[in-house]
Amino acid sequence: MSAAEMDGGATTYRGTCHCGAVGFKLFLPRGIGQVRRCNCSLCRMRGAVVVTVPREDFVLLCGEAVSSIYRFHTRQAQHHFCTICGIYTHHVRRSDPNLIGVNVACVEGMSPFDFAEVPVMDGMSHPS
Repeated sequence: MSAAEMDGGATTYRGTCHCGAVGFKLFLPRGIGQVRRCNCSLCRMRGAVVVTVPREDFVLLCGEAVSSIYRFHTRQAQHHFCTICGIYTHHVRRSDPNLIGVNVACVEGMSPFDFAEVPVMDGMSHPS
C-alpha cells in the first residue's frame, strides 16, 4: 500500500517512528482537517505538529513491545514514543481520551512544513 490510499472517498495513511519499529495507520474520513501545536511544557519542548483522529480511526500495526508511554502532571494524557529511536508517534489526549493526536512528521507523505499556518492550543492553561 502506498503512503495514503483512498477507501470509499476517505484516506488511510500509514506512519512509523524514525527506525520503523513502531508502525500505525490512521483513517481520515474528511481529509487532514486542522493540525495544531500545543504550548504545554512537553509539547513546547518537542515541537510536534499533530492531527487529531477518533481513537477508532487509529490502529497500531506493530511495535507495541518497543513503545513506551510518558505521563506527567495530571497523568491523564498518554504520550507514546519508540524506546529504540525515541520518536514521539502519538498521544491519547487529556481533554478527550477518545481522541488520538498523531505526530504528522511520522506520517508517510506528510511533513510539519506542509502546513503554512499551525494554530497553537493553550495546553499550558488547560483547566485540568
